[in-house]
Order: sequence, then C-alpha cells, then structure tokens
Amino acid sequence: MREPTLRQLRTFLSVVETGGVTTAAQSLGLTQPAASQQLRELERAMGVRLLERVSGRAVPTAAGRALMEPARRARAAVDDARSVTAAYRSGDAGRVRVGTGATASIHLLPPVLAELNERMPGLEVIVATGNTPDMLRRVEEGDLDAALVTLPAALGSSLTALPVVTDPLVAFLPEAMLPGRRRALSAADLERLPLILYEAGANTRTIIDAWFRRAGRVPRPIMELGSVEAIKVLVTGGRGCSVLPALALGGDAQGAVIRPLRPPLSRQLAVVLRKEKVIDRGLGRLLDALNARKGRKT
Repeated sequence: MREPTLRQLRTFLSVVETGGVTTAAQSLGLTQPAASQQLRELERAMGVRLLERVSGRAVPTAAGRALMEPARRARAAVDDARSVTAAYRSGDAGRVRVGTGATASIHLLPPVLAELNERMPGLEVIVATGNTPDMLRRVEEGDLDAALVTLPAALGSSLTALPVVTDPLVAFLPEAMLPGRRRALSAADLERLPLILYEAGANTRTIIDAWFRRAGRVPRPIMELGSVEAIKVLVTGGRGCSVLPALALGGDAQGAVIRPLRPPLSRQLAVVLRKEKVIDRGLGRLLDALNARKGRKT
C-alpha cells in the first residue's frame, strides 16, 4: 500500500474547505486535472472513498471526516518544521559540535566563542573534550562537526586538517630549579631536573620526546599526568619542572618561571573536518574565527 503524501493531504483539505476541486486547485496553484489526480491517488492509498458530491459540493464521507484531523496535524507539523528551521535558513541560528583537548577548550576556545557570540548570537556551540583518536573517530562518524587537535594526527581517508595555530612549547619550572641565569633551556638542562610531563602517547608528549631524542637525550619523568592544569599546580608547588604549551600558560608564570627551549619547539593545532562536510554559516563562522589566529603564535 502506498503512503499518502503531504501534497495529497493538502489537496484533500483544500477541497473540503472550499467545497470544490476547481476552487481548491486554483488556491493551490494546480490545474483541475492535477488536483483530481491527487485525490484519486489519496483514495487509492487509503483504500476508501473520501469525498462525495452533495448538492453540487464536494463533501467528506465518514472516512473523509475521520481523516480531516490527522491531515490537519500533518499540515501543521510541516508548517512547524518550516518555522523552526527558518532561523537556520536565514543564517540567524545554528549549531556546531566541536571536539578538542582540555588545554584548547580552556585557553583557546573562550575568546573564539565570545567572538562568535557577538557575530552570531543564535549559534549554539557544543564542545566535547577527549583524546585525539576519540575526537577524530567522532568527526569521521558525523557525531562531531569538527575537532581541534594537535598535529601530526592519524587522519582517516575521509578527513582533512586545516592548520590554525602555532603554539610554542616552553620550559616551566620553579625559580629555585632554574640552572643559572640562562635565557633558553636545552634538553641537557632539563634532563638533569625532576621532570613532570604529560602522559605518554599524547601528541604533545610525542613531540616533546622527539625533541629530547634529537639532542641525544631520553626524558625520565618522575610523574606523568593527563592534565596540564595538574602539572602546573605541581610545578608551582616546587615538585618539578615541565615542558608545556605556551597556550596553557598564557604568559603567566603563576609563581614559577617560563623559559624558551633551545632549539625552539612548537606544536601545530589544526581543525579536522570530513572532506565532504557541508560548511553552513555557523561552522563557517567558527572556522573564520579560528583562521584569524592562523600562523599566530600563542
């Protein structure tokens, strides 16, 4: 059995409300034969007569009267659907789902979201945090619209990465552990100190380990934590030193000292999208706000 269509139900209701097929067809912008065809198809779909002629007017049968209320609900539901999506169609509203790590969600996204709120107050931004592989999987599955991750990342064939922010990595240590009055610290300098590093396997930790290896050094941290904020607390408490993204420090040593690395080291943050992702106005505004920071060192 064929399902009734909205067009058929609209035609049926218009005939009932106007009392004639010709008048209904004119109000709907149809020809009279087209409207009659819609009614015949609706009756075939329902398997029952819905209209009859009484004193020259088209009136509903008992089955037709029973159909009127469901048909009106269907028409109203479509009108509601158009109404609630009107703001999205005009670009006044939208929703973007973004995945990222804790550091970016705390230190990078807030000014971006504040800018978006000014430019597009009706945009709802949902932020999910987690490790990079999980964020990439959710983007690939369509559960997230985009992810802000540290490169390099293992991208599937359906994903693409757009670099947005260069984030230097710096030494962060209690002043009492600072080796002399050196401006920049080397891998050899840090290897001699108690190291508190981000947990192994994370992209940022991989970049740090590679920097030590290039200097012929192997870091042996006394602690490995999954929270940059926890590492900052331990360092400012004098428990050890660390290598952290400048983004996470915001230029504030918080009772410790910040020193550049020698040679310099940085990480690249990028937005990852599905290659076939449709860029609506909301997502486009988010990408514009992030791209405004492209090449900018934090």
